[in-house]
Amino acid sequence: MSNRTVDNHSPGDFGERPLSPGEIRQISKKFREKDPWEVLRWGAEQFGKSMVLACSFGYEDVALVHMLHRVAPETDIFYLDTDLLFPETYETRDRLAKALDKTFIRVRPEYSLEEQAKLWGEELWKRDANACCGIRKVNPLRRFLKGYSAWCTGIRREQSPTRAHTEVVEWDHQFGLLKLNPLAYWSAKEVWAYIREHNIPYNPMHDRRYPSIGCVPCTRQVQPGEDSRAGRWSGMDKTECGLHPSGEIKDRR
Repeated sequence: MSNRTVDNHSPGDFGERPLSPGEIRQISKKFREKDPWEVLRWGAEQFGKSMVLACSFGYEDVALVHMLHRVAPETDIFYLDTDLLFPETYETRDRLAKALDKTFIRVRPEYSLEEQAKLWGEELWKRDANACCGIRKVNPLRRFLKGYSAWCTGIRREQSPTRAHTEVVEWDHQFGLLKLNPLAYWSAKEVWAYIREHNIPYNPMHDRRYPSIGCVPCTRQVQPGEDSRAGRWSGMDKTECGLHPSGEIKDRR
């Protein structure tokens, strides 16, 4: 399977018409106490091939991949390959692909690391992590999502204060399409129980105090008592890569 544009409805369409903000709120409220796979099934029924699941191969995402495989196995699943991922992340990808007989769409930045260094300098993530995330994550995602009407993520309200108001179904103003967060109201304990019940392959770094795993230069172990995302961009005034908060991160030269 390769990166491609698919035929779909206009963003936010529900059947033949756009969803209103009120309808989105009502749908989200309806699904708050439903199981996450019911949200995925609803999305697949409404949007078909114009729904896509984002996967970083963290524990929330591997659980969602398994759920989606149960209810709508033909749905596209993609990952953002920044060229800076941990070897364990790629290994988890391969183990999950083999277990579910699924191919994941690889979405890459416009620039290689070498090209980025020539344009913005070596190790941009140390000097301007926002710009680096914009180049290697946000802008590739923006280009890719233009082919879809809805996307699904593994973010949860419990993960951090910046995600505390996440809803199960919401309008993504940044990327201009519907966003499904089936695990929004689930706890980490519930996600891990699902993983263990179904023996789903997961990143072994989670067993070494890495609850949130991103790029190698910007991820460290989390110490006891710290927030689960404290290991991301440690020592920087940054808590998100820019995929989920509103506001555009642009390339800088």
